[in-house]
Amino acid sequence: MAEHVPAADATLPPRPRGGKDAIVAVATIRFQRLGYHGTSMRDLARDCEITVASIYHHFASKQEILQDIILRALNDLISETTAAVEAADDSPREQLAALVNAWILFHTTRQAEAFVGSTELRSLDPQGREVIVALRDRQEAIFRDVIERGHALGTFQTAFPREATRAIVNMGYSVASWYDPRGELSPQALADRYATLALATVEAQA
Repeated sequence: MAEHVPAADATLPPRPRGGKDAIVAVATIRFQRLGYHGTSMRDLARDCEITVASIYHHFASKQEILQDIILRALNDLISETTAAVEAADDSPREQLAALVNAWILFHTTRQAEAFVGSTELRSLDPQGREVIVALRDRQEAIFRDVIERGHALGTFQTAFPREATRAIVNMGYSVASWYDPRGELSPQALADRYATLALATVEAQA
C-alpha cells in the first residue's frame, strides 16, 4: 500500500511510552505514514510496546483513536486561532493576518495531526464525522466572520468573500501535506508569506 507521507516527519508528536497519550502519539504517526486503513491494532500495540488488550483498556476501537486524534487537534486549533484574533487590534486586516499566522503555524508545527485530520475525515464513522464536521465548520466561521466584517467595512474589496474564505482555509489544509521543515522556509516565514497571500486574496486595503 502506498504511504500517505507529508514531506518530512520532523514535526511529528513525541512518542511517550505507556498510557493513552502514547497510543495517540503512535497512532498519529502510523496514520500519517500508512493511513488509517493501513494500520491495525496489532501494529499500534507493537509500536507502543504493549499488548492489544492494553490499548482496549483506553480505547474501545481504532475508530475511537482516530476520533480522539482529530478532536484534540481541532479543539486546540480553534483555541489558538480564536486567541490570535482576540489578541489582534480591531482592524480586520490585522485580525486576518493574525488568524492566518496561527492557522499556518499550526499546520506546520503540528503537521502530523493536521495531516491526519485533513486526510482521514473520510475514515470516520457517520457519528464521528458529524462531530468533526461541526468543529471544522466552527473553525471556518472564525475566518468567515473576520472576512465578512472586513468586506462590510470596505477594508476587503473582493467581490467574492465566501470563496475567498474557502480559499484561505484550504491554504492551511494543503500546507500539512507538503511542508518540509528541512526546507528553506521556517514555519514563521511560511506563515508570513501566507498572511500576505491571504490579504491579497481578499484585496485588503491599507
